[in-house]
Amino acid sequence: MGFSDVGCFGSEIRTSNIDLIAKGGVVFSQMYNCARCCPSRASLLTGLYPHQAGVGHMVSNIGLPGYEGYLNDKCLTIAEALKLGGYRTHLAGKWHVGGYYPISERGRWRIGAAGHPTPIGRGFDSHFGTLGGAGSFFNPHGLVRNDKLVKIEQDDFYYTDEIAAYAETVIDEEARAENPFFLYVAYTAPHWPLHALPEDIERYRGRYLKGWDYVRTSRHETLKGLDIVDSKWEISPRDAQSVPWEEISNKEWEDARMAVYAAQIDRMDQGIGRILRRLQMNNIEEDTIVMFLSDNGGCAEFLREDGHFEYIDSLTRDGRRVHGGNHSNLTPGTADTFMSYGLPWANASNAPFRLFKHWVHEGGISTPFIVRGPGVQSGGVIVREPAHVVDILATCIDLAGVSYPTEYEGRSLTPLEGDSLRPALAGRGWSRSAPLCWEHEGNRAVRFENWKLVSQYPGRWELYDMNSDRTELHDLSEKNGNLVEKLKDVYEDWAERCGVIPWDDIRKMKGDEFLGR
Repeated sequence: MGFSDVGCFGSEIRTSNIDLIAKGGVVFSQMYNCARCCPSRASLLTGLYPHQAGVGHMVSNIGLPGYEGYLNDKCLTIAEALKLGGYRTHLAGKWHVGGYYPISERGRWRIGAAGHPTPIGRGFDSHFGTLGGAGSFFNPHGLVRNDKLVKIEQDDFYYTDEIAAYAETVIDEEARAENPFFLYVAYTAPHWPLHALPEDIERYRGRYLKGWDYVRTSRHETLKGLDIVDSKWEISPRDAQSVPWEEISNKEWEDARMAVYAAQIDRMDQGIGRILRRLQMNNIEEDTIVMFLSDNGGCAEFLREDGHFEYIDSLTRDGRRVHGGNHSNLTPGTADTFMSYGLPWANASNAPFRLFKHWVHEGGISTPFIVRGPGVQSGGVIVREPAHVVDILATCIDLAGVSYPTEYEGRSLTPLEGDSLRPALAGRGWSRSAPLCWEHEGNRAVRFENWKLVSQYPGRWELYDMNSDRTELHDLSEKNGNLVEKLKDVYEDWAERCGVIPWDDIRKMKGDEFLGR
């Protein structure tokens, strides 16, 4: 989901419940993720950088330290940490930090075995959801309840709704218990495929016939009006791989794709509304801190991860053939299709920034992040200091009064990398204790104060002043050679400390076909 895909961050999509959280709490305008789903989740769940936690790439085991493809034994999950303070812990939804679960290998899945840790094995008291990455919303593969595969019985199954329903059950049960509880609700929406319910799709059909260029500029203007982006930051040009809307012949099909995407987000917001109302019904709303964020920028992939169709079942649950691919003669949204919304719409999702999920320019790593609850400022106050998903665990244990241990169950732990955001939430002065760094498939970056050094693999380093140019349009590297060298040193020191291996070396060792998994 892109930076501007929810209403409180400029979108035209109906997200009244997410917007309500923002109005009652704090909005972070410079929250960062790790550019891809599983690395971001590894960082969020452990308070470490992905490579330190074992997910330096994706969830295939490359056979190198830091690239095992699952959470290693040198990290502590947020569930394990909070249990030290007496918390009950639950996960509703996607895991994706515990090994590789392609449909083609379904009979050989090793759920909970060595190299395939599950939420139950990493501190969660319960889990309902999927173990792997993407998949059908009507027939998700790898669906489990507490490590046992679930057979879908109901005709009207829709994964986004079922995640919300399980979260409601958890809240009802925990509200009657004595212990405090932590609930991680990990929706898959709006990850491909484009699957949504007809009534939600209908709400958006025809809304996108003005095209992606119109959506991008409209969102940019709204973001400026919300004061989330500075009016002096120019919107990035349309991506070079996109085309002007006027040149598109099948506008109705493109409108339909974006309508389904919007419907997926709308339905997720409806689920969040159900969860918020359940807190109210149980009289614990005022005692509960709620955080919302996304795990990477808008996705420009042609529906598949680097060419692999391992997430597509050949048949629907009622026996119809599934058509994998973006076929313009088919209407998106139904269970027998498996489409994505494509690069031009992703470019709109990430407005006003450039590039996408997978890259570490702002379009790939900028996340809408909002927090509401006790001890948090209200009224939609904007926090402008750079924050990162690596800060989530540190924040949660600080709020819960839990100390992070140096050892856990006899094993030494890597010290936390994140900073607690609690002072920022409370309206006190806060700034980062260290620079932020990124690496994903050779894409690299350093953020230090107002400067960002960034490289799009296999290209050279670029330098941007984020105060005057957060949309990264004016490269200042040639005029600031000393600063570039200083920040390169910061990156190299971080990479060595965190176990980052040069991407060229990994490609030579493993091959691009393996790395697509």
